[in-house]
Amino acid sequence: MNLFVANWKMNKTRAEARAYARELGELIGGRDPGVEFVIAPPFTSLEESKDSRARWSLAAQNVASENEGAYTGEVSARMIADAGCRYVIVGHSERRRLFGETSPVLARKLERVREAGLMPIYCLGETQEEREKGLAEATLVAQLETLAEDPADAPLVVAYEPVWAIGTGKAATASDAGSARLQLAELLSGRRDVRILYGGSVTSENAPYLLEACHLDGFLIGGASLVASTFARIAGLV
Repeated sequence: MNLFVANWKMNKTRAEARAYARELGELIGGRDPGVEFVIAPPFTSLEESKDSRARWSLAAQNVASENEGAYTGEVSARMIADAGCRYVIVGHSERRRLFGETSPVLARKLERVREAGLMPIYCLGETQEEREKGLAEATLVAQLETLAEDPADAPLVVAYEPVWAIGTGKAATASDAGSARLQLAELLSGRRDVRILYGGSVTSENAPYLLEACHLDGFLIGGASLVASTFARIAGLV
């Protein structure tokens, strides 16, 4: 089943989240959407983003690398699970770039996520500079090393997000995304259950083509997911 994840980033108040959830629920209605929806709101809006009919799941946008303790401002995996989340986004390029999250930190986060019974959406992708230097493939290999201690028999979602395409309006071509998807599938061939998503300037116009041409399992969607009707359109519901 294809997976569509709405990463709201630092957007939406609780009232706005309630309105979004109401609209998305109306768009889905009582039908089986035939796809899996996940909403990743800010922590403050998790409760307002829930669906009482379980037509979509919740994801946290971040998680602490430690279980508990004197870490002001952090939110643990156990707290996230208790708040009703099923997924956690780990390794988003904005966390790596803006907050200095390194591979060892991300590996600890993955461990905490698994301990809490949550499923990681592990993000990876090359920068424009790495791409221009011909280091795109090597970058993905290096970033996958973070998963070395992650249980191979546990379900995993991997999101390929080339940094040069995130929020720039410049999406990867089918050749770019397809090539990365093939490489990731090969590198992760030893895992039992992997879904590979694409993220980076996904729109309702390019989504159907990318999904089919690249044999993707879905999308991790940023800006385009902030409007419920656009999110639903990307998933092919409207």
